[in-house]
Amino acid sequence: MPVVEMRDRDFARIGAALAAPARARMLNLLMDGSVRPAGELARAAKVSPSTGSEHLAVLVETRLVTCTAQGRRRWYALAGPEVAEALEALGAVSEPTEVQSYAVSREAARLAEARLCYDHLAGRLGVALTDEWRRRGWLTGDQLALTDRGAKGLSALDVDVCAAEAGRRPTTRACLDWTVRRSHLAGALGAAVATRFLDAEWVQKHRAGRGLTLTESGRGLLRDAWGLVLD
Repeated sequence: MPVVEMRDRDFARIGAALAAPARARMLNLLMDGSVRPAGELARAAKVSPSTGSEHLAVLVETRLVTCTAQGRRRWYALAGPEVAEALEALGAVSEPTEVQSYAVSREAARLAEARLCYDHLAGRLGVALTDEWRRRGWLTGDQLALTDRGAKGLSALDVDVCAAEAGRRPTTRACLDWTVRRSHLAGALGAAVATRFLDAEWVQKHRAGRGLTLTESGRGLLRDAWGLVLD
């Protein structure tokens, strides 16, 4: 049997990449799974285009972010759901940024209520659904494995459970929520649930940022299907 060499992970390179506030702001903006041009990320980080390009080069080099060139423009995205989940977990042990305006305070409140964590639901909404589905026996165990009862229940909501189970990506994963500090559902099934919520307009994306608005029809679904009321 071959011997697998176990080596320590180099956390220092990732830590250095996350150390700059400008790079942290860029990563926060990409946490909704979006693909954004360099100029937009530089403006969000409040740096010049040339400085923004330097910061983005660091994020690409450390494989936190990918870059795709289209003509003269370069588009950036998180390198994958595992990066989003790692950043979400780091958020649970990180200090919140200082709120300097009413607009920032409102956005922080919206993010805490409902948001996309790459491609799945997070915030109080994501955690409340996960807790309720665990209570009903739809999800079980540390990684929120889908049960037969859960497959039937989510299929009844027109969540594409079969596609989630057939893909190469793990069907379910537990992702630590940085605002509620409990797990919400991630993985292919988490993405399928988020897609269904967006398509049915139970949640709507904000015009800017990664926050979500729970619509009246969404609140009705939570109340009627599971007796959930989000303040």
